[in-house]
Amino acid sequence: RSFGLSTDAYIAEGRNLNGQKPALKTAGSGQSRFQVTEVTELGPVTSGERTSGGTDGTTGTTGSKGSAGGEESKGRFSVVKFLDSGGIGTDGSDVAQNGDTVRSTGSHRSSASGHTNISDTHSNTYYMRTFGHNTIDAVPNIDFYRQTEAPLGDKLIRPTLSELHDELDKEPLDEDGFPIGEESTLAEEAAAKEGTKEQAKGGTIKFGWVKGVLIRCMLNIWGVMLFIRMSWIVGQAGIGLTCVIILMATVVTTITGLSTSAIATNGFVRGGGAYYLISRSLGPEFGGSIGLIFAFANAVAVAMYVVGFAETVVEMLNDVDALMTDELNDVRIVGTLTVILLLGISVAGMEWEAKAQIVLLVILLAAIFNYFIGTVITMESKEPKGFFGYKAAIMMENMGPDFRDGETFFSMFAIFFPAATGILAGANISGDLTDPQSAIPKGTLLAILITGITYVAVTVSTGSCILRDATGDHNDTSSVSDLNCTDAACTLGYDFSICKEGGCKFGLMNDFQVMSLVSGFGPLITAGIFSATLSSALASLVSAPKVFQALCKDNIYPGLHVFAKGYGKNNEPLRGYVLTFCIGLAFILIAELNVIAPIISNFFLASYALINFSVFHASLANSPGWRPSFKYFNKWVSLAGAVLCCAVMFVVNWWAALMTNIIVLALYVYVSYKKPDVNWGSSTQALIYNHALTHCLLLTGVEDHVKNFRPQCLVMTGYPNARPALLHLVNAFTKNVGLMVCGHVRTVSRRPNFKEMSLDHARYQRWLLKNRIKAFYTPVFAEDLRHGAQYLLQATGLGRLKPNTLVMGFKNNWSDGEMKDVEMYINIIHDAFDLQHGVVIIRLQEGLDISHIQDPDELLSSHEKKDVGMKDVVVSVNMVGKDSEDGNSFPPSLITSAQNSPLILRETKRSAKPLSLTDQRLLEASQQFKKKQCKGTVDVWWLFDDGGLALLIPYLLTEKKKWKDCKIRLFIGGKINRIDHDRRAMAALLSKFRIDFSAIYVLGDINTKPKKHNFEEMIEPYKLKEDDMEQDAAERLKAEEPWRISDNELELYRAKTNRQIRLNELLKEHSNSAKLIVMSMPLARKGTVSSALYMCWLETLSKDLPPILLVRGNHQSVLTFYS
Repeated sequence: RSFGLSTDAYIAEGRNLNGQKPALKTAGSGQSRFQVTEVTELGPVTSGERTSGGTDGTTGTTGSKGSAGGEESKGRFSVVKFLDSGGIGTDGSDVAQNGDTVRSTGSHRSSASGHTNISDTHSNTYYMRTFGHNTIDAVPNIDFYRQTEAPLGDKLIRPTLSELHDELDKEPLDEDGFPIGEESTLAEEAAAKEGTKEQAKGGTIKFGWVKGVLIRCMLNIWGVMLFIRMSWIVGQAGIGLTCVIILMATVVTTITGLSTSAIATNGFVRGGGAYYLISRSLGPEFGGSIGLIFAFANAVAVAMYVVGFAETVVEMLNDVDALMTDELNDVRIVGTLTVILLLGISVAGMEWEAKAQIVLLVILLAAIFNYFIGTVITMESKEPKGFFGYKAAIMMENMGPDFRDGETFFSMFAIFFPAATGILAGANISGDLTDPQSAIPKGTLLAILITGITYVAVTVSTGSCILRDATGDHNDTSSVSDLNCTDAACTLGYDFSICKEGGCKFGLMNDFQVMSLVSGFGPLITAGIFSATLSSALASLVSAPKVFQALCKDNIYPGLHVFAKGYGKNNEPLRGYVLTFCIGLAFILIAELNVIAPIISNFFLASYALINFSVFHASLANSPGWRPSFKYFNKWVSLAGAVLCCAVMFVVNWWAALMTNIIVLALYVYVSYKKPDVNWGSSTQALIYNHALTHCLLLTGVEDHVKNFRPQCLVMTGYPNARPALLHLVNAFTKNVGLMVCGHVRTVSRRPNFKEMSLDHARYQRWLLKNRIKAFYTPVFAEDLRHGAQYLLQATGLGRLKPNTLVMGFKNNWSDGEMKDVEMYINIIHDAFDLQHGVVIIRLQEGLDISHIQDPDELLSSHEKKDVGMKDVVVSVNMVGKDSEDGNSFPPSLITSAQNSPLILRETKRSAKPLSLTDQRLLEASQQFKKKQCKGTVDVWWLFDDGGLALLIPYLLTEKKKWKDCKIRLFIGGKINRIDHDRRAMAALLSKFRIDFSAIYVLGDINTKPKKHNFEEMIEPYKLKEDDMEQDAAERLKAEEPWRISDNELELYRAKTNRQIRLNELLKEHSNSAKLIVMSMPLARKGTVSSALYMCWLETLSKDLPPILLVRGNHQSVLTFYS
C-alpha cells in the first residue's frame, strides 16, 4: 500500500485495535516510559499473526498491554507514544528510536492467547512492504507540489523539516488521544477534501487539444478576410506580394506560436491566456499592461468580425433592394443585432459556445471546399464577370502588383494581418483546457500550418482564375487577332479596357464577393462568410472576458476587481461579457472595416512582441525554474520575433504604434508605482538576481577607491521599528548612496528559536520595504550583546557590499543599569575599531527606544489580529510629517492597531491609561527625522581628522530633500593668534572638497579651564579607590570589575576630561539651536581607559544638547580633492 494513502489504518479517535482508550500508564505496570513505537498497517491478518508497518502514527498490537495515544498534527500522524516498558515482550528486544523511523530488531506478532511476541523482521513479509511505510518522512508525490489553491487533487502537505527534525513535543493528550487543541484538525481536513471532491464532481467543461485549441484557432484565423478581402488584396498586391504578405504574417505568428508553446509548457497554465503567460513570465508590470490592451483588442476584434458579417448581409439586402435605410446604417443595425445574439450564446455557457463553434467549422470547411471545386468548373456565363478558370495568362498578369487608390504593400499587410491574429484563441481559454501544456503547442502550431497553406492556396487560385477588372457585360468582346492585345482579357476574347476609367463592378479589384461567383454553389460561400465571421467574433467575445477576468482576479488594478466575479459551474465572467459587448458595440457603430483593422493589428502585435520577449528574457535569466518541455525554440529567434513585431507595428500604422507603446508604457509605470503584492517568480526577478550576483563578483575584483567611498552602515536598531529616529536619520544619508543593515542581536539563555527568527526576518524586511526604507534586516542569536555585535561586524555583507561604519544609539540609561552592560557597550566600540570600522553614536535627550511603549510584534500583526467590536482611539500625539506619503509618520498598518499597541488605546469598558508626558515627548522625538527639516543649521565640530567621515555624513545629509534647507556650519579648533589663518585654510580645504558651508568658526578657547562641573560626583560610584585598600585587594577588584576608574588613570587623563567638559560648554554656547550636531568622537585607548571613564566622557560631552552624532572614522581618507 502506498505511503500516505492508507489513512484508514489510523485507529479511529486515537484508540488502539482492541478498542481501549490510550493511557499513559497501563494497569499493573509500575512505570511507563516515553518512546517511539512501531507503526501498524491494517490489512488481511491471519489469526495469530499481525504485521507491523503502515501509515505513520498507527499503532496497536492485539492483546498488547501497552496502549498508545495518537498525536495528530495538521492531517499527518506522528509516532509519539507512551508505552509500558514491559509491554513489548519477554525476550527483551530493543526498539531503536531515531525520531522518525522505527528500526526494530523484531516485529510484533500476536498469538491467539493475546501475548505479544517478537519475531524476525527480515522476512518476506517485511521486504514486500511499500517503501516509506514505516516513516513519517514522505516519499515524492505530485500533490506536494500543487499550489494551495489548486482545484485538482487533494491539498496534501509534506511533513515540515521541523516535524522531522525537532525534538518530540511532550504535549498532553486529551481523552480521545489527540493533543489538546488539535481535535478539529481531522474534521477540517476531511471537510476540505470533501469540498475538493464536490468541486471536481461539479461538472466543469474541459476541452482537449482539437476541440479546445485547433478548432478555435482555425476558426479565428479563417476569419472575415478569407472570403471578403483576400481576393481584393490579391488584386492590389498581386499573387507574388500577397504570398510575401502571408509569409511575413506566418513568420510572425509561427515564432510567436513557438514562444507561446515554450511558456505554456513551463508549468501548469491557468485561465487568462496571453495575460497569464506574460504576467507569470515577465511579472505584473508587463502582464498588467499587456493584459488590458489584449482584452481590449479582443473586444474590438468582435466589432471587426461582426462588421464583416454585417457588410455581407447588407450587400445581399442591396441586391434585392431590401435596404432598411442606407448601407452604412444598415451595417450598424445588423451588427448590433448580431452582437446581441452572440452575447446570448456566450452567456449560455462554454458548452453551448463549443457546440456552436463545431457547427460553424463544418459550414466553413464546406464553403472552402466548395470554392476550390468551383475554380475548376468553368461556365461561360461567369466569363464577363472576370472568371475564366485556371489560365496561365491570368496568373502571369496577376503575378505583379497593381496598387490603386493610394494603397501600398504595407497598407495591404496592415489589412491582412488581423486574419493571422487568431493564434491565441486556444491559449485564451487555457483555464478551460484539460491539459493546456500539451494542447496549446499542438493545436496552435498545427492551426498556423493549416491556415497558412489555405491562405496561399486561395491566393494562387484567385490570382489564376479571376481578372482584376470586368464589366459583367456579354457584349464586351474582342477579336483574338487584334494586334493591340496586351492584357489577359483580350487574349481570352474580352475587352474590359473601359474599366481603366473606373466604374466596373466585377473582378478582383471591384467585387468583394467574387469568391461567391467562383464557387460551385454560391450561397454556400455566403454561409461560409457567415460562419467565418461569426466564429471569429464568438471566439473573441469569449476570449476578452476570460483574459479580463484573470487580470481582475490578480487585483493589479484595484478598481476593476468587480469584473473578477464568476458565475456558474464554469465560473463564467458575465460582467466581463457585458463590458466586452459594450466595447464591441461602440466600434460596430464605426462600421468601417478598414479603419478598425489597423488598430487591432497594433494591439495584437504588442501582445505578440511581449510573448516573444518573455521567452528571450526567461532564457537570458537562466533561471533553474525555466525548463519548458517544448524544446523547439531559441531565445535569439524569440528576440528577433519581438523586434519584428515592433517593426511591423510601425510599418502598419506609425501613429497607432506610437499610441500603443505610450499606453503600454503608461500602464507599466502605473503598475510599477502601485507595486501589487504578488510574487509569481517572474524572469525579471531571476535576471535581477543574475545581475546582482554578477556585479557583486565584479566589485570584489576592484580595489576600493576613495572617490567611491560610501558610508555602509551596520545600524544596531534591534527591531527596526523600535528606534525610529535612529532608523530615519541613518536612512536619510544612506538612501540611494550606501548600504544600510539593521542589526538585531537577540540574546538567548536557552535554545534559540530559529523558526521564529526566520519569520521575523521576513516580516520586518517587508516592513522596511513598505515604509520605503532601503535597508536589510539581519537578526542573530547570541549569548550577549557584544558577541552578537561581533558576529554582525564580521559576517554581515557580501563582497564589497559590507558595512564599514557601526551606528549605535547612545546608552542613555547607563548609570541606572549594571556596569557590566556598560563594559559590553564600550567593548563593542573597541571591537568596531579593531575591525577597522568607523563608529557613529546618535544621542537624543529624550532617548531612542520606544519598544516599551509599542510592541513591534503588535505593530506588525495588528491589522491581521484586529478584534471585532472594539473601537480604536488614537492617542493624540503629533506624529504627522509633512512629507510622509499618507500624512502619517507611521504606516496605516501600524497606526490602526486594535491590539495592545500603546499608540492605539482600546475603548473598552475600562478606561485606558493615557501616555505619560515623558513617553509623549519620546514619541514626538522619535519621528523628528522623518519630517522635512525647517530652516536651520547642521553644526559640524570637526576637531580631529578621522579621514573625513565627520564631514562626509553632514554633506550627504544636507543633499537630501528633507535636509536641504539646513546649512552646514563648521567649528574647528585653533590658536587665538591664528584664527583668520586657520579659517582661510579650512575654507580652502572645503572648497577643494566641493562642500558648501555657511560659516567657519575657529575656537581658540577649547583648552580653557572649564567652569564648575559635577564630573567628580558622576564618577564617584565607579572609582576603584585603591588608596583605601590593600594592593592585592585592589588588583583583585580591578580584575573582577575592569570598568572601575583608578586614581592614576583619572590623573593621567585629567586634561582630556577637562576638554570634554569644556567642549560641552562650548556646544551649549554655539550650537544650542542647531537642528543636528555632528561631533568628532573622543577616542579611548583600549586597555588603558576604563569603560566607566570613557562612558562618563561621552555622557559629559553630549549632555543637554540638540540631537548629536558622535562620529569617528577609521582614519582612512573618505574625501579627496583629486579628480
